[in-house]
Amino acid sequence: MGRNDTIGSPLLRQRDLDTYRAVAAGHDALATDAIAGLVDLHLVDPDPYRPGAFIARDPRAVAQDLMATALADLTATISRIGQIPAVEALAADYDPHRFYGGPGSEYLGTPALMNSRIGPLTDAASTEVYSAQPGEPVDRDPEILRIGTERTAAACRRGVQVRSLYNARAQEHDQTRACIDDLVAAGADVRVLGKAFPRMVLLDQKHLFIDNLVVEGAQTHSGWHVSDRSAVMWARSIFDLYWDRATPWPALARAAGSAVTSARQREILHELEAGYSQQQAARRLGLAERTVTKELAELRSELRARTLYQVMAWWGRSTERQLP
Repeated sequence: MGRNDTIGSPLLRQRDLDTYRAVAAGHDALATDAIAGLVDLHLVDPDPYRPGAFIARDPRAVAQDLMATALADLTATISRIGQIPAVEALAADYDPHRFYGGPGSEYLGTPALMNSRIGPLTDAASTEVYSAQPGEPVDRDPEILRIGTERTAAACRRGVQVRSLYNARAQEHDQTRACIDDLVAAGADVRVLGKAFPRMVLLDQKHLFIDNLVVEGAQTHSGWHVSDRSAVMWARSIFDLYWDRATPWPALARAAGSAVTSARQREILHELEAGYSQQQAARRLGLAERTVTKELAELRSELRARTLYQVMAWWGRSTERQLP
């Protein structure tokens, strides 16, 4: 019904009332906004015998028409409200494919989804970018590494504190070592740890990305985006615990230059020292049993030891036990 059909606006303003009363009394009224509004409401009609003049209509009939229209609209609105639960119920079809753990966590089912979420948030980080990468280093696409390095360098230039924790074997992998050297040159603080630690990315104490431990049969490197503040800060405290026990990258580079053992061999020796068998050590480290046997054979050859007992005797007094 035109300008007076807006919910919340008055049907009739004072000048509308005054104009209607003038028309009802038989006075001529100018073609104003007030007249246009009254025509919209069907309170007045153009006078077919006097161009430019208007005649009043019975307001009771108009009121009945308005009431009927309003009740029809109200009935339609109530019906629409009644359908809203059906829309919300579609969450049962949406959630199994997203695995929301609640308002504070979201399942990201592929590495691409993880990266597409982490990237923009990292670019927007203003205070902290912490990451823990426990995986064994492998050759990667150089362009992906270049983009990651530039993203880290940009964060450092913004004054963001960047801390990255790596597997100690990173020092023995040429591509990863070169990448970390570039990160350190850009201003990142990098440390390494020889023992297992969880993968995570922490951004500005607001966002946490972790591996998937919930959805069975999911893709490798799928994960969760956690934004619940208490969970994020708890994970940050865990990161700090590992960080405090880790070795700074420059210190490892200096010490590893003269070391007899590799980072992987030191991991194996620590397991054997703790009383685990070679088979158990392999399972605990996620290695094939033949890999453990091969590493120990190479170390025996390097030390010119005939037995594993001689290797362990040397290890018990070696300063390399302090290396990650």
